[in-house]
Amino acid sequence: MALILSLETSTRICSVALHNNTQLITSAEVHVEQAHATRLASLINDISRFAGIEIKELNAVAVSSGPGSYTGLRIGTSTAKGICFALNIPLISINTLKLMAFQMRQKVDQNTFLCPMIDARRMEVYCLITDANLKEIQPIQAKVIDTFSFKDLLQSKKITFFGDGAPKCKSTITDTHASFIDNIYPQALALGAMASERFDKGEFENIVNYEPVYLKEFLVKAPKMI
Repeated sequence: MALILSLETSTRICSVALHNNTQLITSAEVHVEQAHATRLASLINDISRFAGIEIKELNAVAVSSGPGSYTGLRIGTSTAKGICFALNIPLISINTLKLMAFQMRQKVDQNTFLCPMIDARRMEVYCLITDANLKEIQPIQAKVIDTFSFKDLLQSKKITFFGDGAPKCKSTITDTHASFIDNIYPQALALGAMASERFDKGEFENIVNYEPVYLKEFLVKAPKMI
């Protein structure tokens, strides 16, 4: 038995889950902007009490590694590291875009490519393209979307776009082979299922050196002078 706590904080939705191997025990989500710092610890306590499991019983902690919100990723990472250090248990990370593709893999036909998108402001998104079996077609990247985006693939393949970066692309990516699915976001309950596979393979992070995947540097703007 492997008890895994999963933390997903890469977008505006904060979620946590407990798994026994690949079996979901319980999960919880908060759909409130900027609630990660104030609600993550309480969510962990809530699901632990609900499941009748003490934190010290955990065998590993899994975290969504990004890309996504800088602040959200750092909160999730620091919380996961703290628990792992305190309990001397391994840390598992799952790329957020790959997590989203995993969630959608059974919702499209085998001839459709998957393109999870995370909003990166203006007309830029963090994205990835895989086939329905999660084989990478185009690597993870920060991409500015215009009318030529994905044209080469859309000539011969259907692509389903989803994630919080997808809605703003609907009016730009208008090819008939393009489709959009709303209200898809990374979830801890799926994160735990992927993490269980990595636990069995012993694929753990170096807790001391681990950092989230930002793709772009965090820019701090100086305050405007009045």
